[in-house]
Amino acid sequence: MVCIYCSGKTKIVNSRHQKRLNQKWRRHLCTDCSAIFTTIEAFEPASSLSVSSGKKVTAFDRETLFISIYESLRHRPSAASDAKALTDTILARLALQAERATLSREKIVTTTTDALKNFDRAAHTHYLAFHKISPL
Repeated sequence: MVCIYCSGKTKIVNSRHQKRLNQKWRRHLCTDCSAIFTTIEAFEPASSLSVSSGKKVTAFDRETLFISIYESLRHRPSAASDAKALTDTILARLALQAERATLSREKIVTTTTDALKNFDRAAHTHYLAFHKISPL
């Protein structure tokens, strides 16, 4: 990686894996200007995952997931921050469940409803009203 201040070479002086969010935290030291800065490497679902719904396959869209969760949490005073945290948690779970980088719509809905059920029952009910899972 290059330094964000002087574009010089950097070395990693500290690195930690964040299991819950499936991210890597790294502290960099510039060998030229001695600046220290932090980066976070995270899984990017939009470039890595696709969603299958029947025969149709589309690119995964994080914002669509966030908005559906946010709409279910609108009754909460901290709906936006709660929706962001839940979206991160659900994405970490989905990344572990993805087979060949393709997720079924049902897997996304099931994972989201499980997370909402543990977090807020009213949000769980609201989400299920708009995102039904077809019976097998």
